[in-house]
Amino acid sequence: MNKQELVDTVMKDKNAPFESKRGAERAVNAVLNSITEGIKKDGSVQLIGFGTFNIKQRGPRKGRNPQTGEPIKIKASKSVGFRAGSALNDVAKKAKPKKAASTAKSSSK
Repeated sequence: MNKQELVDTVMKDKNAPFESKRGAERAVNAVLNSITEGIKKDGSVQLIGFGTFNIKQRGPRKGRNPQTGEPIKIKASKSVGFRAGSALNDVAKKAKPKKAASTAKSSSK
């Protein structure tokens, strides 16, 4: 599901008071902006039953240039991680995943 499909789903929800696609899109944007601000401010956003967004820190490490094989130093970095909550994990266990294109190609060989 992409962002536009999410907006359509929110708009069609009978419990949501959105009469237009524009209103539903504003609501989705407000949630995404709030998550972004929460990560900036606190480093973590916890949505009970859904999951937790948090900042993950990676230390510096050594790597290799894939073209030359030459060793390189990779700087420390930060990224956003997501850990699914128990309710979301329960839904995922029952979901039927799509086959990825790369998986389909490798299994046909």
